[in-house]
Amino acid sequence: MQVQDFSLLLYALFSYGATSLRIKAYASVRYAYKGNCMYIIKQIRQLICKTTAVSVFTLLLIAGIADLAFAQELVKHKSDNDFYIGLIPERNIFEQMERYETFAAYLSKKTGMNIKLRVLTRYGNIIDNFIELGLDGAFFGSFTYALAHAKLGVEPIARPESLEGVSTYFGMIFVRKDSNISAIKDLKGKIFAFVDKSTTAGHLLPLAFFNENGIEDYSTFFDETYFAGTHEDVINDVLNKRADIGAAKNTVFFDMTLKNRNITDDLLILKRSPEVPSNGLAVRKDLDESLKKKLKSIILNIHNDPEGKSALEKLRARKFIETNDEDYKGVYDYINSINLDLGTYDYMNE
Repeated sequence: MQVQDFSLLLYALFSYGATSLRIKAYASVRYAYKGNCMYIIKQIRQLICKTTAVSVFTLLLIAGIADLAFAQELVKHKSDNDFYIGLIPERNIFEQMERYETFAAYLSKKTGMNIKLRVLTRYGNIIDNFIELGLDGAFFGSFTYALAHAKLGVEPIARPESLEGVSTYFGMIFVRKDSNISAIKDLKGKIFAFVDKSTTAGHLLPLAFFNENGIEDYSTFFDETYFAGTHEDVINDVLNKRADIGAAKNTVFFDMTLKNRNITDDLLILKRSPEVPSNGLAVRKDLDESLKKKLKSIILNIHNDPEGKSALEKLRARKFIETNDEDYKGVYDYINSINLDLGTYDYMNE
């Protein structure tokens, strides 16, 4: 079994398990964002012991995965026919794998290459790990793309268009309706939940919002701020009163309302951003040109193939559309509005 981090290992171990087990395992993974690896290992071991019989070897494998060197060792065995695609944790890691597995299998069949998915534990990891983990491409969020384009020179090729014909998203800042928050002054001394420093909706939007409203140092303006790690977690944290204010992307927000009407019933949107491109596939700058053209052609024509349509269904998309750097103008405008330098930006969470 080839895995490069906790997320993929957990997926392999628990993909056969009950939904409740997946939720418990994912809850443990959230501690990875704070670097508490030993806590994760302990919790996973306890979960396994309570739910299923797992060999000592498997437990040792879990402990061993804490070392990044193990993951990097796997890259040494990457064949010329392997093609690694990274996925950011927009949603929980299990859902991410499930959404993209059929797509990866389709590309493998059509390209003749072995397409392998690499789910990362946080957004910023995709910049560091793109080279370290031998990634050939990745589905970048709009801000992670801007960072990766500036630092690594990645080139966008396509992004999905939703069933409703939309290929963009926007960020939202929201509170509970019963929070008595309706103006900027009401935010002072509250708890703000970001997603990750490498997200547009979950960090750039709040920074621009603070700048527009004269909040020069949000760390002193708010009683507490933290990075939840995923858009889902921010939404749930505000809904469940762990945080008073949160920022996340609309696509995840409204997808979650399909399963939990309390989200729209109990949450109030204070601010929304301009629309930016949805998560798109970008590839390394030195990828063979003929392979890049072949991959792009297959993806842009996937909707014309009955097999491809099943992959699109998993992604809740009707097709892919061509994407280039100019499509990210809205993101660059946001970046410039807060005087952020992509070349020196520290995207690691505090």
